[in-house]
Amino acid sequence: MKTRAAVLHSMEHAMPYRDSLPLKIETLELEAPDAGEVLVKVAAASLCHSDLSVINGSRPRVMPMVMGHEASGVVQEVGANVKGFAPGDHVVFSYFPACGCCAHCGSGRAVLCEDGAAANGAGTLLNGARKFTNGDGERLNHHLGVSGFSEYTVAVPESLVKIDPELPLEIAAMFGCAVLTGVGAVVNTAKAEPGKSVAVFGLGGVGLSAVMGARAVGAYPIVAVDPLDAKLELARQAGATHVVNALADNAIEAVREITKGGAAVALEAVGSVKVLENAYAATARGGKTVSIGLPHPSQQLSISALSLVAEERILMGSYMGSAVPKRDVPRFIAMYQNGILPVNQLQSKRIRLDDINAAFDDLHHGKEVRQVIVFE
Repeated sequence: MKTRAAVLHSMEHAMPYRDSLPLKIETLELEAPDAGEVLVKVAAASLCHSDLSVINGSRPRVMPMVMGHEASGVVQEVGANVKGFAPGDHVVFSYFPACGCCAHCGSGRAVLCEDGAAANGAGTLLNGARKFTNGDGERLNHHLGVSGFSEYTVAVPESLVKIDPELPLEIAAMFGCAVLTGVGAVVNTAKAEPGKSVAVFGLGGVGLSAVMGARAVGAYPIVAVDPLDAKLELARQAGATHVVNALADNAIEAVREITKGGAAVALEAVGSVKVLENAYAATARGGKTVSIGLPHPSQQLSISALSLVAEERILMGSYMGSAVPKRDVPRFIAMYQNGILPVNQLQSKRIRLDDINAAFDDLHHGKEVRQVIVFE
């Protein structure tokens, strides 16, 4: 079948992207689902900094690639041996397709699945397949087993979570990355506690979701840090009790003063080593610093090694919110439906697939939180 999709042929294009056009809108051939595969009509796909990191080259991937990883849709067809999914089901995509059988999956740490990591690195589905072909007969790679910037896509069941059909699909898309990653980092990775302080550095979709997660667990105070005042206002709406402009000369001292000596949990949601160092500096003795953002592989972190021992500090990484998607996506959706997570506040605006390059310019400059492509 034919599908229109946004394809990235090479990384590190010059900005602005509205001029260099790194993403090409192409009509591709999409193969029908084979055994163990599912055809999904994409309803909505959000633009995320993880997509931007591939476009700008800080998160290298194999090229060419059908982009997009935060998406929702409706099942159209299932291949043989697929269990748990049927045509008409509403689904959210999971961008890390865990096998469910290895030691990591068995211990509840699905994001460490080696098969899933290998497939994502190779640009294939978990089963090794590539389903897109361009007009020259060239096979295209999948972005994180999703390729959500396409009208239709094929995924394996391990990349899908069935959801409540009452949830609007353009809201549902954000649960696949922003909410799963941000709320998960607070709940699953840091295990933040009621009445304990949380500081969030960086207020994109993931950072704002972390603020929501901190409010949901009853953390106090919740300090949001960002250089943009508009983002700080969004953080207040999401549940921050205090905000700090990151450009202020005493930003770290301000966080430490608000939290009375340092945050019990500090989360970095930018992908910047400098911001991670600031988050660590704002963490209390005995506290946890959690890195959520994806820095360039060449960046190196410099902290006092002595502080890890003498202050019993904990430095943690959190990929996809340490989540088990089939467990966490439904429960986070339930929290939204019960007014606990105001996820709708993340959506900035709807855009068309054809406007995607200019939209990534806006994301780069911090003008938007979550722009959502809504497919008709």
